Amino acid sequence: MQDITVVKCGGNAAVDPLAVCSDVAGMAGDGERVVLVHGGSADIDALAGRLGVPTRRLVSPDGVSARHTDPATLEVVHLALAGLVKPRLVRALVSAGVPAVGLTGLDGGLLRARRKGVHRALVDGRRMLVRDDHSGRVDSVNTALLGTLLSSGAVPVVSPPALAEDGRPVNADADRVAAAVAGALGARTLVLLTGAPGVLADPADEDSVLPVCAMPRSGPPPYTGGGMGLKLVAAREALLGGARRVLIADGRRPGPVRAALSGRATEVTLLPEEDDA
Repeated sequence: MQDITVVKCGGNAAVDPLAVCSDVAGMAGDGERVVLVHGGSADIDALAGRLGVPTRRLVSPDGVSARHTDPATLEVVHLALAGLVKPRLVRALVSAGVPAVGLTGLDGGLLRARRKGVHRALVDGRRMLVRDDHSGRVDSVNTALLGTLLSSGAVPVVSPPALAEDGRPVNADADRVAAAVAGALGARTLVLLTGAPGVLADPADEDSVLPVCAMPRSGPPPYTGGGMGLKLVAAREALLGGARRVLIADGRRPGPVRAALSGRATEVTLLPEEDDA
């Protein structure tokens, strides 16, 4: 299944989901096999605000930030992704003539995850152990289900939550979900769309975009500013998992997917093992 493109539509409010769907629909219409993975941080935060659920972030000791998913936040994540974001994307694709199918990681056991235990995080500058975080890391993907949909001409539209080993749902970072899907499918390309033109050497300067970002095979990413830490971790996981190419690109521009595939993106590569240190 190597002629597959996995596109992750960022949850950043600046990303244009309709432009993403237009590109995906065009690719599907040309006979390409595409899986669309989505998050929805802006919608999650907005819904949490309406429901009075506090939003918190956990920052790991190496500077990577992730959402703190307590029980109330897990409910908000599920409601926002499955009830707001996914129908919007599926509707746009179907309106463009593409038979899109929306799936959370729970549907058909699509995404299986290993529940995270205690988290080491920096809270107000202090190192603490966080025990009430209901999140996990995807460790298996039902590729047979995705393959069946792709073979029928459909575009799978995938999001968290995933199913943990105890049979209960857990949140999973959508970039890392996309990486797991791309790796499991042996995708030709994973495109991670975000609210920046790529990986920036200086997060405050969009002209500092890097054409290539070389990642060590382990350890902290070289850039964490502007929310890039988890994206780079996800890119590494995709490449180590079997994806052939990973691009981090601007989801705000017209034709964002095709622009990324034509070279307007940061390509993430892996350093040779002897260069890791």
